[in-house]
Amino acid sequence: MSEPNADLREFLRSRRAKVTPEEAGLPPYPGARRVPGLRREEVAQLAGVSVDYYVRLERGRNLNVSESVLDAVARALRLNELERSHLFTLAKPRRGRPRALPPQRVRPGLRLVLDSLTEVPALVLGRRMDVLAANRLARALYTDFDALPARSRNMARLIFLDDAMRAVYADWEGAARGIVASLHLYAGRNPHDPALADLVGELSVRDQDFRHWWADHDVFERTHGVKHLHHPLVGELVLGYEAFTPADDPEQTLGISTVEPGSPSEERLRLLGSWTEPATSDS
Repeated sequence: MSEPNADLREFLRSRRAKVTPEEAGLPPYPGARRVPGLRREEVAQLAGVSVDYYVRLERGRNLNVSESVLDAVARALRLNELERSHLFTLAKPRRGRPRALPPQRVRPGLRLVLDSLTEVPALVLGRRMDVLAANRLARALYTDFDALPARSRNMARLIFLDDAMRAVYADWEGAARGIVASLHLYAGRNPHDPALADLVGELSVRDQDFRHWWADHDVFERTHGVKHLHHPLVGELVLGYEAFTPADDPEQTLGISTVEPGSPSEERLRLLGSWTEPATSDS
């Protein structure tokens, strides 16, 4: 018998707990409810499967479950498109054993693109939110990644364990929860990455917020949005961000900040850039 799929089990339990009977269109349940959200029997009813089948699925047993059943469960649990995709990923047979993945490198052409972006911060993130490269303004905004030990060049470690990095984010909790949810998405796609297990284990031991949010099993994919920052030199910054994945390496992401033309943030970003420009000597 195969080992239970713990990630599938915990994800289904966490999603079930977030849906109320009223949201699912179910009649009121007589008496006191012992669990938050839906009961297993109610999910089975909504998905049109037997209670025994759903219980075995939620326990993480490998049932060779069909796409139609997964679709029905996704609808019953009111999953969004990203959560649905994550469910399908988790439900696949999980063969293999932990193995170290090869080091990631930023190819020269992509690094040239990064360094050509001189007016806004930009960086390249790899697996587990490792910082693979950053342009000058990103180093001025966040930290000098190049000066850190290789193990510390990771956005999750920095945002949870580095007080200076925490202070940069005006909405630290929102940013931190997004990072945890991004790591969960990566974990579903890379269940046998020992470096991820090391990262999650370290952060779970050292930070209670991470430990609590990891147990929520939320998933998130960073594509675009707005972030509010507070830099110790120039003050408040409101920046957009856009994330791009190179066609030849889906495990790398080029993240580029944007700023509204003529805004106070643009002026402050320009000021930060002028203060951190490398000194030039007269010939």
